[in-house]
Amino acid sequence: MKEKLQSIKDKALQQIGVAEGLESLNDVRVAILGKKGELTSVLKSMKDVAPEDRPKVGQMVNEVRAEIEKVLEEKKTAFEKKLREEKMKAETIDVTLPAKKPMVGHRHPNTIALEEIERIFIGMGYEVVEGPEVEYDYYNFEALNIPANHPAKDEQDTFYINKDIVLRTQTSSTQVHELEKGKLPIRMIAPGRVYRSDEVDATHSPTFHQVEGLVVDKNVTFADLKGTLQQFAKEIFGEDTKVKFRPHHFPFTEPSAEMDVSCFKCGGKGCRFCKGEGWIEILGCGMVHPHVLEMSGVNPEEYVGFAFGVGLERIALLKYEIDDMRLLYENDARFLKQF
Repeated sequence: MKEKLQSIKDKALQQIGVAEGLESLNDVRVAILGKKGELTSVLKSMKDVAPEDRPKVGQMVNEVRAEIEKVLEEKKTAFEKKLREEKMKAETIDVTLPAKKPMVGHRHPNTIALEEIERIFIGMGYEVVEGPEVEYDYYNFEALNIPANHPAKDEQDTFYINKDIVLRTQTSSTQVHELEKGKLPIRMIAPGRVYRSDEVDATHSPTFHQVEGLVVDKNVTFADLKGTLQQFAKEIFGEDTKVKFRPHHFPFTEPSAEMDVSCFKCGGKGCRFCKGEGWIEILGCGMVHPHVLEMSGVNPEEYVGFAFGVGLERIALLKYEIDDMRLLYENDARFLKQF
């Protein structure tokens, strides 16, 4: 038995010595120590050994097994170290190479334009107020002096959720909420997203943004409205900008007007940008209709006010000379990062 164990040990050590890798080393382990291995077979034959010799034979088998396992582990460690060193050499990182430039976010042209508008009006003493985008028909229309049979309430122009609830078509509804609070005087702008049932083209979208303004106080006149909007135009389009007011009609203001600014591209001489007219329309405005004040619980004999509304996209398109509104929403980073 001693000779057989010595033979198994010598054979195992010889095979371990010539093993070329972890796979061949594992084959040696299985052949010698596996369930059907040579040393395991010796252990299974212990039943044929005389009882008085079993302790001595068992000790010899365990000593051989321990020595083979020790040599196997040493060889395995050596192979793993070699593989790790080769892998480290192959995966060497050149720390002198330039790093990949991270993609940094950029403010959207609408956001840039809105922040500038807010800065201008906050500087004049206005506060920024937000309101709900899903609005009651009453606040979106009736409280703004737009009766039930008005064309603006046609389902072809407005998204109705039911007969009483709509997606707001203007942020003027936020002004009504503020008026109902009864905290006068009011100087506010209401920016936000609005919805109208329009086809998508270069100048229209079913969802866009407005900035509405409202001032309600005692002794407010149309001259205050003109002075405010003139200052706004000069700050956003340049100090040389001139303004022009044309009579118009809005249900919630009386008198009403549309305001044009002199073309900041050609200085009012006429060019492609202003279609040869020298003027560009940018907003609607007027004195708040007395009936609108009454419906919101404000005494029109004591308080008067003015209101105006400007499309945020229109300001962005004009300011950055963009000729297609769809470019603002196509999320093309090549276009947006210009701003």
